[in-house]
Amino acid sequence: MKRLQAALQWLFLRVEDVFNRAFGDRLNPLYHLGAITFFLFWVVAGSGLYLYAFFETGVADAHASVEALTHHQWFAGGILRSLHRYASDAMVVTMLLHLLRHFAFDRFRGFRWFSWLSGVALIWGVYVSGINGYMLPWDRLAQYVITASFEWIDWLPGFGGTLMRNLIHPSSITDRFFSLLAFMHIGIPLVVLLLMFIHVQRVPKARTHPPRAIMLSLGGTLLLLALLRPVLSQGGAADLASAVPKLQLDWFYLPLFPLFDLWPFGAVWALVVAGTWLLALLPWLPPQWRRGRAGEFNLTLHPSTQPLAVRSGETLLEAGLRQGLALPYECRNGGCGVCMCTVLHGTVDHGIYQRSALPDALRAQGKTLMCCATPLSDVDIEVETMSEARAPLPVHEARVVRLDRFSDDVIRLMLALPDGQDLPFRAGQYINIVLDDGQRRAFSFANPPQVRGHIELHVRRIPGGRFTGQVFTHMKVGDTLRFEGPLGDFTLREGEAPILFVAGATGFAPIKSIVEDAFARGITRPMRLYWGVRKRADLYALDLAEQWQREHSNFHVVPVLSEPDPAGAWSGRTGLVHEAMLADFPDLTGHEVYVCGSVKMVEAAVPAFLAQGLGEGFCFSDAFVPSAPRPGAA
Repeated sequence: MKRLQAALQWLFLRVEDVFNRAFGDRLNPLYHLGAITFFLFWVVAGSGLYLYAFFETGVADAHASVEALTHHQWFAGGILRSLHRYASDAMVVTMLLHLLRHFAFDRFRGFRWFSWLSGVALIWGVYVSGINGYMLPWDRLAQYVITASFEWIDWLPGFGGTLMRNLIHPSSITDRFFSLLAFMHIGIPLVVLLLMFIHVQRVPKARTHPPRAIMLSLGGTLLLLALLRPVLSQGGAADLASAVPKLQLDWFYLPLFPLFDLWPFGAVWALVVAGTWLLALLPWLPPQWRRGRAGEFNLTLHPSTQPLAVRSGETLLEAGLRQGLALPYECRNGGCGVCMCTVLHGTVDHGIYQRSALPDALRAQGKTLMCCATPLSDVDIEVETMSEARAPLPVHEARVVRLDRFSDDVIRLMLALPDGQDLPFRAGQYINIVLDDGQRRAFSFANPPQVRGHIELHVRRIPGGRFTGQVFTHMKVGDTLRFEGPLGDFTLREGEAPILFVAGATGFAPIKSIVEDAFARGITRPMRLYWGVRKRADLYALDLAEQWQREHSNFHVVPVLSEPDPAGAWSGRTGLVHEAMLADFPDLTGHEVYVCGSVKMVEAAVPAFLAQGLGEGFCFSDAFVPSAPRPGAA
């Protein structure tokens, strides 16, 4: 089965690529097979209602009424009869292609069993409805379909020829019989419609109508086919007193009927029953899920920290849509690239997709397609194109509980959340302090996520700064602050590479959160911190960093002063902090680098790191952008 699926995948991907080039990925009909099937059903239903209005259900009148529809009002009835037939055939094609594509791409296991089984039931419903429809015109084809169907059903135990006895004499076919056939042709499609809506109930935001361009072009094609090759009755009215002559069968709906003359009826039943059971049992047959599909994982969509459960085998897009996220998507089949996201944490199975939608260069940068990717671990992602669809971040309140002056220019601000409240966040993220007029000031968490109930911020005095000035001059214990968050993706990635941190001034705060979180989680990757400031007094938490160094063999700190006091006793490193790191690591290949500080520092450091071998996918930065000073401030 793996080889069969691989061959079908190869075929589908190449045909879809051709269609993408011809129609564009958003109008590729192979990406809308289910929706096209719904559209064709409504075409069949609409044309069928018109035909039924003029159809006579009596034995003597059925064939004559169909002929009158076909020839006496060809401009309506004749065209609609042909449209009814061709739309029904097309519905079989799209339905079977839809089923075959889901089989090819292994999208029928796990939680998808419900949609798969309801789809198998739909196949039966559509075929029974279509075969029943061929009985109504009461021409020679209808005679053959009724006779062959009843003979086949009569083979089953319990019937014993009771159905065929109705066809021994022409007088056995009554108006009541035809009324029953007509009633079935209304009732069965209603059951099919119900099954179609049941079928899509577990598909989040399933589309039941294709793009308008596809509907117009498909409708126009069916109409043109009806005009060029109209559907006609075969062989005149049915005559049970004579054998049916040679007929042209509809191979979409009647492919089994030639087997009735070639095989024993029991063999045909065995083929149908075995095929149905095989389709029904496929979700539970080997081979099982690919690696990573054995259990559930959590999906977190940045900047939120609320994890969402992903079911076994569920794509990131399906998980998000199922739980109400307004995620961007179009084809849902890996062909358009609309649902591209960035994997911030964790690993995914990228699935099967068109290379044009996700080039290898983008994949190497951590991009993936949500409609195809399934998680192999807990995953954090960021979706760049949905910022306008995100709900506003909730605003929280916190109370000031401590104000510790680390130095003349740095204060540690400790905030306590209301009793019983907690704020989940990832180490390295930040919050926005909301001022009275709605302006915001960003500050990174300095405490790790394991420390709950309070928030630690490191506030550096900004000359003329509105909020920092308030902290240094007027703020007192007991004051209340409003903030929103957490925000940001300056967080530690999963991996095994050695870690280099570069912090400027209070850029130490998010590094402190990340390092303490790493210690708490038992991460043993080598970590080295280069902390750059102007003067020795600005190394406000060097004692803490040196304590980490003593207690953890995988951590080392290197303080760097850019303007050391000539008269001081500083014997450590001097100069620009990123240059100090580059001197120690002339080749950064195989490392991860995290840079946090002023925009000027980040803009100077990152290109230098990349020039010395650091991969673009392994350099992460967070630049501090000071707010504009108050009017009139120095």
